[in-house]
Amino acid sequence: VQLQASGGGLVQAGGSLRLSCAASGIIFSMNNMGWYRQAPGKQRELVANIASGGRTNFVDSVKGRFTISRDNAKNTVYLEVNSLKLEDTAVYYCNAEGISSGGLFNVWGQGTQVTVSS
Repeated sequence: VQLQASGGGLVQAGGSLRLSCAASGIIFSMNNMGWYRQAPGKQRELVANIASGGRTNFVDSVKGRFTISRDNAKNTVYLEVNSLKLEDTAVYYCNAEGISSGGLFNVWGQGTQVTVSS
């Protein structure tokens, strides 16, 4: 299973972006899907995740500004990032876990850069 992330870019503070992450492969079931981010000099942190049934979880710093959703038919997870702040600048990574033809998997996307300017 592979994940392909897209949608990052350079945006002014207060702006918005939509990140997408599509999984490919022979996937029997997809469980949790999520987004993490890593800023320069900092550890990777969970931003948001969404369970197969739609239950979501967000880090406190993005609550009310970010929305996570998924399209189970497309094995794709989205992250709508709104009201961006300078501190949201980071490489955003998607993550997914589930069961494929190869067994259990937990995979990462390649990362997409989000840069917020003042």
